[in-house]
Amino acid sequence: MKALLISPVPEMRELVRVALRSVERRTGEPWEFLEASNGLDGIRVAWRELPDVVVADEIASNAGAFAVAKDLRGAVQAFPGSVIILLARAQDEWLARWSGADAWLMRPVDPFALADAVVASMERRAADRRTA
Repeated sequence: MKALLISPVPEMRELVRVALRSVERRTGEPWEFLEASNGLDGIRVAWRELPDVVVADEIASNAGAFAVAKDLRGAVQAFPGSVIILLARAQDEWLARWSGADAWLMRPVDPFALADAVVASMERRAADRRTA
């Protein structure tokens, strides 16, 4: 499994790694971690590497998490992975929904809730692919 972590905050990227390592322990599948410190770099990495999940921090500069999700979901060739946004403000939940994110969580992020969101969104995307 491959995950892209987009955040300007190294500690946030580490927290996401910790959460995904718990998914690794649950499933037995190893994770490869890719990182980007801003949204534009994250978009480039996402299209080049096609990770299974993208976790984008709303505070990412140069193109925030909403722009990342909108780019990945709005493309002619749909991005196959899950997109999860970490929100700084509750009032931005509608933006996460509008951008096409599979899930969103409020910061500060509970690693267990993030792990559950990753598993659930990946299961939904897999089910969608089977029925398509």
